[in-house]
Amino acid sequence: MAAYLQVSTATPTREDAVRLAASSVEAGLAAGAQVVGPVISVFWHAGEYGEGEEWQVLLKTTEARYPELEAHLLSVHPWESPELGAVPIVAGSARYLEWLDKSTSKA
Repeated sequence: MAAYLQVSTATPTREDAVRLAASSVEAGLAAGAQVVGPVISVFWHAGEYGEGEEWQVLLKTTEARYPELEAHLLSVHPWESPELGAVPIVAGSARYLEWLDKSTSKA
């Protein structure tokens, strides 16, 4: 069984979030993605406290496809140094995980 990941990032606009989600899924780097927002982010950046409205993108992929997904997201993301993280999906229904495998397998 492959290792599965949920990858997250955030963008300044809904349009940017949908573009990242769509381009990742269309390329087969993620099986699916959700855009959530707007959300309020509270953070430190460049030594300063900040708050802002962002749109979160959650992408489902395999560990094997993560390096390519990361490279893709970093190359098309509107921010120079965006948040990009991955957490393991430790369990899921058999059909869901089969779909995830099939959707991200290299043709």
